[in-house]
Amino acid sequence: MEQSRNMTSLIMIFGATGDLAIRKLFPSLYRLFQKGKLDKFAVIGVARRPLSTEDFQNSVKDSVLTALGKKDNIDEFASHFYYQSHDVADSKSYLALKNLAEQIDEKYNLEGNRIFYLAMAPEFFGPIALHLKSDGLTDVKGYKRLVIEKPFGHNLESAKELNEQIRTAFSEEEVYRIDHYLGKEMVRNIEVIRFANAIFEPLWNNRYISNIQITSSEVLGVEERGRYYETSGALRDMVQNHMMQMVALLAMEPPIKLTTDEVRSEKVRVFRSLRMIEGEKINKYFVRGQYGSGMVEDQQVPEYRAEPMVDKESNTETFVAGKIMIDNFRWAGVPFYIRTGKRMTTKSTKIVVQFKDIPMNLYYQPEKLINPNLLVIHIQPEEGITLHLNAKKAGGHLDAQEVKLSFANTGIHAMNTPEGYEKLLYDCMRGDATNFTHWDEVAYSWAFVDNISEVWEKTKADYYPNYESGSMGPKAADELLEKDGFFWWPVTALEVDICK
Repeated sequence: MEQSRNMTSLIMIFGATGDLAIRKLFPSLYRLFQKGKLDKFAVIGVARRPLSTEDFQNSVKDSVLTALGKKDNIDEFASHFYYQSHDVADSKSYLALKNLAEQIDEKYNLEGNRIFYLAMAPEFFGPIALHLKSDGLTDVKGYKRLVIEKPFGHNLESAKELNEQIRTAFSEEEVYRIDHYLGKEMVRNIEVIRFANAIFEPLWNNRYISNIQITSSEVLGVEERGRYYETSGALRDMVQNHMMQMVALLAMEPPIKLTTDEVRSEKVRVFRSLRMIEGEKINKYFVRGQYGSGMVEDQQVPEYRAEPMVDKESNTETFVAGKIMIDNFRWAGVPFYIRTGKRMTTKSTKIVVQFKDIPMNLYYQPEKLINPNLLVIHIQPEEGITLHLNAKKAGGHLDAQEVKLSFANTGIHAMNTPEGYEKLLYDCMRGDATNFTHWDEVAYSWAFVDNISEVWEKTKADYYPNYESGSMGPKAADELLEKDGFFWWPVTALEVDICK
């Protein structure tokens, strides 16, 4: 898996003047450079905007300084960056790009290795891939890899069409579909927690686990992304990719080996086992919401329909909660609850694994309930693991009280915690596609989500807005669990303790 060798590659970033490149990609590449993980490399920034290479290099330096506040060797780092103004629909632009790439390849001795990173709107993915093929940019003596961002299509049909376009120029093994959640340290840790601990893996099934809850809440609203969000909504923006990927990692069988193909194979088996929900049943398993006005961090904020570039009668959901059932031997009967939304109480992504009560609890008292055992995986903003157990009070009788065992990625660990994009870029250069999504995963998750979106789009939600900004979502999301005898564990009360 991990390889301790330096990387050699020419990286072409399409959309190099955009927000993603400036906020994430340039700082991540700089961190890899500082750690000595980039040896022979160069970057060509590609975008429509007319810009000199010098101006582009200054933009790269500003990006790194803004994000990291560092400037060690920054001039040397920026000297590896070049710029070309580009029309994605014009073959002449691609031929000019090819000539520049060949010159830079020779200058840095990059062995003909190419990474094409499409940090652009998804409607450009297919046309760019076809041009890269037809205009000869994929004819290289080294490896070629295509990195694309979500969303991969708007539904299953459009995803299939896009995949066919891309596959004319790149094989499946050469396509790296980024889901930045798979770069997060604690998401990657799910496999280790499960498969490297004898106290968890034997219990990781429907005999011992009552339910699993995945919450990904945001404080921010749609901000300036109103136009995009109107065509997406929380279901397509979060559930189809991030949430479903976390479900797959939590539910998959142990792979035979920790190789890309074996891990992906087990994740696909989870997606194949999903209980498909259709028609009227959708409302029994899934809840949608849209935020109204309210107070967030002591500031009054408007409702979703009052945001810029949002329809005044919008039917778009900003919140989704759902019950996902996996109909296989390991998980039959165990609900996986998910919820995600904007303008909620706090910014947090947490996984709560709730274990079943023991058959006969000797410490049960009618007036005092014993807390169930919980395993909490803290993904963001804090990173860590908390195990909630019951133990005797010091100096008291045999009364059980809750105790916490915590590990936090803080202090000495914080400095070494890589940004998600840094990790994924490094994996791409190494040729490790384990933490990227395979086409089969994309297709199955779209098939699952499409059933829900079709019903919601045909049905007007007359009750919007149905949750106040600054809350944890609509009441119906609480009722979804209550009818099963559960409740949402409050994410604000499940903080990871800092270990000193």
